[in-house]
Amino acid sequence: MGQTIVEKIAQAHMSEGPARPLRAGDFLSIRPTHVMTHDNTSAVMKKFKSIAAASVYNPAQPVITADHDIQNTEESNLAKYRSMETFAREQGIDFYPPGSGIGHQIMVEQGYVQPGMFVVASDSHSNMYGALGAIGTPVVRTDAAAIWATGEFWWQVPRTLQVVLEGKLRPGVTGKDVIITLCGLYNHEEVLNAAVEFSGPGVASLSMDARLTIANMTTEWGALVGWFPVDSVTISYLEGRNLVLRRHDIRRISEIKLLNWRRNPPAPDKDAVYAGRIVLNLDEITPHVSGPDTVQVMQSLAEIEPKKIAIQKAYLVSCVNSRLEDLSAAARVIHGKKVAPGVKFYLAAASMEVEDEAVKRGIWQTLLAAGAEPLPPGCGPCIGLGTGLLEPGEVGISATNRNFKGRMGSRDAQCYLASPEVVAASAVAGYICGPAPTAAREVQRHFEVFGQPEVEAEAVQIMPGFPDTLRGRLVFVPQDNLNTDGIYGKDFTYREDMTPEMMAQVVMQNYDPQFAALIEPGDIVVGGFNFGTGSSREQAVTALKFAGIPLVIAGSFSQTYLRNAFNNGFLCIAQPELVNYLRQQHADAIAAKAKTIISGDGIEIDFATSIVLYGGEQFAFPALGSVPQSLVVAGGIENLVAKKLKAKPELTVV
Repeated sequence: MGQTIVEKIAQAHMSEGPARPLRAGDFLSIRPTHVMTHDNTSAVMKKFKSIAAASVYNPAQPVITADHDIQNTEESNLAKYRSMETFAREQGIDFYPPGSGIGHQIMVEQGYVQPGMFVVASDSHSNMYGALGAIGTPVVRTDAAAIWATGEFWWQVPRTLQVVLEGKLRPGVTGKDVIITLCGLYNHEEVLNAAVEFSGPGVASLSMDARLTIANMTTEWGALVGWFPVDSVTISYLEGRNLVLRRHDIRRISEIKLLNWRRNPPAPDKDAVYAGRIVLNLDEITPHVSGPDTVQVMQSLAEIEPKKIAIQKAYLVSCVNSRLEDLSAAARVIHGKKVAPGVKFYLAAASMEVEDEAVKRGIWQTLLAAGAEPLPPGCGPCIGLGTGLLEPGEVGISATNRNFKGRMGSRDAQCYLASPEVVAASAVAGYICGPAPTAAREVQRHFEVFGQPEVEAEAVQIMPGFPDTLRGRLVFVPQDNLNTDGIYGKDFTYREDMTPEMMAQVVMQNYDPQFAALIEPGDIVVGGFNFGTGSSREQAVTALKFAGIPLVIAGSFSQTYLRNAFNNGFLCIAQPELVNYLRQQHADAIAAKAKTIISGDGIEIDFATSIVLYGGEQFAFPALGSVPQSLVVAGGIENLVAKKLKAKPELTVV
């Protein structure tokens, strides 16, 4: 059985894991090529110091960028940036000060991301690195600190879906329209927590900037990875970057690597096993607009333009659509025109290099002459920081990647997403429109789910301190998408006086007020699919732990919840067949809207054989080998890293 590209690249970067070819569901330790942190570096520094790490494992691995709140000139923020720069200088880490650009753009244009690499960042849009044939995926701050200290972090291999692109984009249609269409057409969690592997003849027609846009927004689509194949477009881009970098005596991209990528680019095996396949004909795509307030609702430009939805603000900013191709496209639309009265049009390049090149080519001046208001290269209004935020009652059209309610300003405002061309045309017209009339075309939906190989029971060696088996009552909470607020409410999240006992008393209160009274220590909770979705609050894990629950089994987990769980030494097992079996067994109770179902039969988990036993049935689950076991035995990632540093002092030597 062949491997997907995610499995192959993960295998190449594995430092600890199964002694066999990797497959979806496997836990392993990864040694990523790079880890990027931005303004959250100061928080990662605190985590790093809390585990008593003296120095980073490999100074060439981290990259630190200041990009989020760069318009903020308050002393507290400037002091934070100074502390980040001082830390980077002391540790020998590459540091990019405010004004250099957005971290993801820096990672790409400065040569830190290359085909076949595994590159992570403490930011959700790390998926963007997949445009260059690398695996890019986000990590949380604790993971980033662990990578600084030991050079590695734990990961679970996701399932992979293939997205086959056919045809070619028509004039006036962009990469942004492709990803908006995918988000709107496949908006029922088809790719949730999966890796998306783009393929097909249509890929060749997409520019690198279009690929970066699409890969970036696979995050909003719900995927963990968005990977593009390495072809002549990739090689040409890397050759161009190599020439630019060498003019500054930076030699990150070698001629030997370029030759190898031409001859033998990273690719999936021909007999790789996929969870499903989406086919998208690029010929069918027309300009689309996303929103308002969600990326999962789309309208074709032909549908929305006659409505003449008035706007007050337009944005050409962010890591998804502020590269040279984007700025140039907007400038062509707006050339010789003026921004409409009552409209503010905000402009920020993805990096200072991009801005300098735009100035050199006259693109920047064209946009400013039309009335665009420039901002420094950074995130800014995309994440609700700095100048130009949406005020109550306003409507904005933006070339950013997210339009969640309140993200770019007031919750009483509305935000739509579109391509740079549509944003520029709307800024001039004063309402949402395109630069030219477009005809509506129906985009066909082609989605096929493949029968996945059944998880096979696999014998594993049990570490000292880790249980061979667990037995307990089964507590079934059947709701899918049970979010972290349901598990641990917002009213308690920011209270500093909550003891473990108090947290246990309010666990699941927003989901079922009776839950805490119904459960007993040692009970085993079985949840639905996408368990723990929502915010990243760790208390949604620790509250269950403090209530005496030894583990949660679910059909699937939110990736953030899963990371928080194991990072806190709490077990989670994905077993969809068990969940479906329980739904059949308790169909009447579920139909009666029962929220917490206590089963009369006990449940047993045999970790040595990777089998769940319940009701006379056996359900195999992905083996929990040495990597997840060590996290549980240590009581979480911080304790494990501290233990490793104590056992191997050389890890802290630069």
